[in-house]
Amino acid sequence: MTDAELAAELAIEAGKILLEVRDTRMLEGKALGDAGDATANQFLCHTLRAARPDDGLLSEEEKDDTARCSKRRVWIIDPVDGTREYGEQRSDWAVHVGLSIDGEAHTGAVALPGLDGGIVLRTDHPVPLPEAAPVPRLVVSRTRPAKEAVEVCKAIGGQLVPMGSAGAKAMAVVRGEAEIYLHSGGQFEWDSCAPVAVAKAHGLHCSRIDGTPLIYNCEDTYLPDLLICRPEWAERVLNEVARLS
Repeated sequence: MTDAELAAELAIEAGKILLEVRDTRMLEGKALGDAGDATANQFLCHTLRAARPDDGLLSEEEKDDTARCSKRRVWIIDPVDGTREYGEQRSDWAVHVGLSIDGEAHTGAVALPGLDGGIVLRTDHPVPLPEAAPVPRLVVSRTRPAKEAVEVCKAIGGQLVPMGSAGAKAMAVVRGEAEIYLHSGGQFEWDSCAPVAVAKAHGLHCSRIDGTPLIYNCEDTYLPDLLICRPEWAERVLNEVARLS
């Protein structure tokens, strides 16, 4: 099984587990989110360690072993990206299974189990980008939109689209529901590794908001900002961010 096939299979299966937890346990809100996180994390970590024992592993839900920093290949996972949305039984949450090779988001899959029928987007099965909308749409946090995203949206005459998890927002650009995902409010490597790998495979621009590369498997896992957008918007958005700063 290739790395991409493994990532997709794990993301799909973790999504099924999360739906089962949601549908069979009498839980809601934070309690449901915690139960889903723990159950999916146990499955993903156990399976990855068995399938790729020589690789490193970084999970939001595991104590970090920085010995991974000495490895070229490190799996970076988020069992439930958008725990709040999952706990509220919304659809805009995701499962991230990404593989960093030499610090690059190289391979991965993002599952969106909450959508009707469930969807998985993966690096080995890219599809053509849908036609862009005439007015650029920027996906932003539904609770705390980043200041830079709001200002860039005004500058380019765009439209804000509130949405939940980082994975859901990144995949909205891949799926043609938005043109730009600009985030500056703070994230960690597990929030973006798999989404960036998938977005790059689909031909999207992916970088920090100053245009520098996104680097993974760092000892400090904080990765405060990112830009995922259609390539035709990258230069304009980066210029607007630079102007704001």
